[in-house]
Amino acid sequence: MADWIGWLASAGVLVILELFTGTFYLLMIAIGLAAGSLVALAGAGLPVQAIAAGAVGVIATGLLHRSRFGRGRLDARAATRDRNVNLDIGERVTVPAWDNGRARVMYRGALWDVELGQGATPHAGEFRIVEVLGSRLVVADA
Repeated sequence: MADWIGWLASAGVLVILELFTGTFYLLMIAIGLAAGSLVALAGAGLPVQAIAAGAVGVIATGLLHRSRFGRGRLDARAATRDRNVNLDIGERVTVPAWDNGRARVMYRGALWDVELGQGATPHAGEFRIVEVLGSRLVVADA
């Protein structure tokens, strides 16, 4: 079997495995193996083929990791502040009293811990929810 066929068959196996994982990283390595196949087809020796396959695979993986597709699908920190994810963001809550920047309030029929967001002043009154962290509401001045 010619070297280029082995590289291409290996790339094909990785593409098939990629279908089961749902990430693009195996696909990037498969691109590197395909580059090794092209170098083998050009007539280079096995060490040059391996270096080309490795270099292209590492570069492709690095580029993928830096792109928007290489990051997680949903940034957990952003989800706590996103109104499309949590409909409590932007709603109003009344805080009767503060104790060192924290309070307990009744909101939607349950007791919630409330803490001041950045730049908010601790006064009794109405606040706007800017983030939900578990059972804790982070609020800003209304």
